[in-house]
Amino acid sequence: MPFVYILRRADGAFVTGSTWNLSHRLRQHGVGPSPADVAGPALVYAEWHDRIDEAYYREREIHGWTHGQKRALAEACSEGQRTTDPRQGRWFPAR
Repeated sequence: MPFVYILRRADGAFVTGSTWNLSHRLRQHGVGPSPADVAGPALVYAEWHDRIDEAYYREREIHGWTHGQKRALAEACSEGQRTTDPRQGRWFPAR
C-alpha cells in the first residue's frame, strides 16, 4: 500500500517521502522501535493512497510547504484533530 510520510529528525528538521512499504522504509531511515528511542528520526505523520503516483504527487506537494506548515500538520495529527486536507480520515498520527 503506498504511503506518504513525514519524519522529524533530532535537529527538528522534517523529512518527507513516499513508499510502498512504510515499515521497511522507516527502518531504512533508522526510526526506532518505540517513541523512547530519541536518537533517530520519529514518524510524525503518514497517509495512505490507493496508487503510488498519488502518493508521489502528495509527497511533492508537501515538499513545497514551509517548516511551519509541516509542523502544524504533525501537531494536528498528534492531537487527533482533522486537517483541511480533502483526504480527511486518510492519515493517522504517530503514537
